[in-house]
Amino acid sequence: MIGLEFKEFIAVTASVSTILQFLAGILVCRKYIRNGTTGEASGLAFVTCFTSCSLALRYGMLIGDQTIIVVNIFGISLQLLYVLVFMSYSMKKSLTLKQLSAAVIFVISVYLYSQYEIDEVQARRIVGFLSSGLAIAFFASPLSMLAHVMRVKSAETLPFPIILSSLIVSFQWLLYGYLLNDGFIVIPNFLGCVLSLFQLSLFILYPGRYPDQIHLTQL
Repeated sequence: MIGLEFKEFIAVTASVSTILQFLAGILVCRKYIRNGTTGEASGLAFVTCFTSCSLALRYGMLIGDQTIIVVNIFGISLQLLYVLVFMSYSMKKSLTLKQLSAAVIFVISVYLYSQYEIDEVQARRIVGFLSSGLAIAFFASPLSMLAHVMRVKSAETLPFPIILSSLIVSFQWLLYGYLLNDGFIVIPNFLGCVLSLFQLSLFILYPGRYPDQIHLTQL
């Protein structure tokens, strides 16, 4: 009974944390609306998150997990909204539209494959593998700035709130995956924890040079 209650508690807290993480995009879109332009920003992050949520949704459907299904329906809806806002204020509408179209075609292909695959275990394995791969890529995306951080010896260009929230969310889903004994949930979120901790360590190794910079040492 205690195990069931703990599982439900983790499911709820992980869902709430993930939804709050998804809502962070509102702040980004607000900036676009306020400035009247997206500047040199790319909409690829929104498109990637949309794709990741779509595959996670399909995996949740295949294993019959309502928590995963509800969270990712919410995530898909938000990411599509963010993409529309981005395109409204971007000079790169055609590029973003191409990226979204490619993502939609990929997602539809995966859905069709999993729908008509006779071997249900194989379908879950393939969709789980693809979903895990995208999740890992999302967790690792801030590492693209690693060379710059090491060159200037400052972590101020890294998105501290996003990395910290990724650590919290991935740890909660790691626990949930462990309780479900599901490697496709455990593995990407374990790596998410490791990658997030590594990126947070850079704030200690290469602290920012400005007084208002957030440091782990101040927590």
